[in-house]
Amino acid sequence: MRDKTGGSGGGSGSGPATPPSEEAAPGARGPAGSANQTLALAAMMFAVAMTFIDQTIVAIAAPDITDELGLTASGMRWVVNSYLLALAACFALGGRLADIHGHRTVMLIGTLVFVIASVLCGCVPASGFAQTWMIIFRAVQGAGAALMFPAALAVVTAVFPVERRGRAIALFFGVSGGLTAIGPLLGGVLTAWTWRAIFWVNVPVAVIAIVLTVLARIPDDARRERLDLPGAFLVAAGMGLSVLGLQQASSWGWGSLATWGCVIGGLLLLIAFCVYELRVPEQPLIKLRVFRDRAFSVDTAVLFFGMLAFVPLFFFASVYAQVSLRKTPNEAALYLLYFFLGFVLASQVGGRMLDKRGARPPLLLGTALATAGFALWAAKLTDLSYGAQWPYVVLSGAGIGLLLAPASTDSVNRAIDASYGEVTGITQTARNYAAAVGLAVYGTVLSHVTVDKVTATLHAQGLPRDEARRTAHDIAQSVAGHGDGRGTGDGSVTSAMRETGDAVRMDFAEANQWVFYGMAIALALAFLCALAHPGTRVTSAAPDPGPAER
Repeated sequence: MRDKTGGSGGGSGSGPATPPSEEAAPGARGPAGSANQTLALAAMMFAVAMTFIDQTIVAIAAPDITDELGLTASGMRWVVNSYLLALAACFALGGRLADIHGHRTVMLIGTLVFVIASVLCGCVPASGFAQTWMIIFRAVQGAGAALMFPAALAVVTAVFPVERRGRAIALFFGVSGGLTAIGPLLGGVLTAWTWRAIFWVNVPVAVIAIVLTVLARIPDDARRERLDLPGAFLVAAGMGLSVLGLQQASSWGWGSLATWGCVIGGLLLLIAFCVYELRVPEQPLIKLRVFRDRAFSVDTAVLFFGMLAFVPLFFFASVYAQVSLRKTPNEAALYLLYFFLGFVLASQVGGRMLDKRGARPPLLLGTALATAGFALWAAKLTDLSYGAQWPYVVLSGAGIGLLLAPASTDSVNRAIDASYGEVTGITQTARNYAAAVGLAVYGTVLSHVTVDKVTATLHAQGLPRDEARRTAHDIAQSVAGHGDGRGTGDGSVTSAMRETGDAVRMDFAEANQWVFYGMAIALALAFLCALAHPGTRVTSAAPDPGPAER
């Protein structure tokens, strides 16, 4: 059915090999079987809420984790980044496994893997093996989430008809995102008892998700097709190497052969993956022909650039609040709540706009608001005041909320052959790879700028430049690695912080401005991508493709 308000379409080609048009996608079918839609949606929201909460709760507890386990600054970043990297590397595989073995089955398996790894993270021994233990099981958490999330979103997509799907997925992301706001508050409360509880809290949430999934009677539509293991290896290795190079650039240096070897090697592996997938005769890990649909390509690009800001924000805003604003973990949580206030409200508006007018209006409005919000927020960081910042924090959250659900829903609506898990795997891979890249790049920028500014401050106080730079590097490792910026003991870091603490906190705020302006630039690029959206809508389900089309 053609949308009377839409354009002429952005896809190309014809015949079995072509992607769906913008008028109706083969994947846009109605509810699956006799599943209870309300229970199914609630179950999936509880399941993915664990992954959303995890992105913020760990950031709040990071100073305590670092102190108790004696982690290095780089090690703490890897505790955060290993989770995101595993998510990005395994999402495409998770989406494909969900299509092959059934969305409900893979969602339950992913939930169990995630919660078991969470418990093990909370049981890490306080020994020299602690850093390795945390990084390993955080990665396992990420792998579990990569199985769970595309399967959960595929369930929501399958059980709701296309005309109600926008609001359902907006509720899915809005409530899940709203629960993300609980992460900082819960993290502050639990950390006051023990930081280990931030991982154990996932157990009751997982139990609720599993029980609701069973009660919802969600059908398991398995396909029993070939699994593309070489493709899965290439995409995981490519993402892992490239992010490793970006993450370690602050330690190895941008002139290091190791840095560029990892970055370039990873990108070459990702190119090899694309070439390989185009030549796989049947059942590739990702059907790259879906990118011939211009709207799908735009949706994916908007999600990529949007996530360069969204997920890293939790890490950097949290440490900024605790270092530059001298806030407690609970107070830092309240700082992030302003963002989620805008996010939750706007996500519902975005879903309704999608159902009525298509994806282009909310994408344009959301990216524009987010760009302005992050830029204005960045300008106010050096005021060191909640009151000066909160309107722009809310504006930033509203922009992200407007774009997230419409871009995700519109891309899934254009699934080839109803492969909801596969297409969700593509978009979520882009999202989480962007998050990992954003954390790595912004972390490197923050570290370098902090060192430069603190060096200048200490040198102005009379410290020789070489000694000032060494001390500045130690301070940067402390605060950028989620130390509290106060230092302990009688070393040079502690002495420097005692004598120049206020100046260093301002230096750190100025360094964070570079990060937040970088996020604004990423969202401006998302706006430029949104301009290319054809404006057409998926308004009804098309008949299932015949054998020739499968």
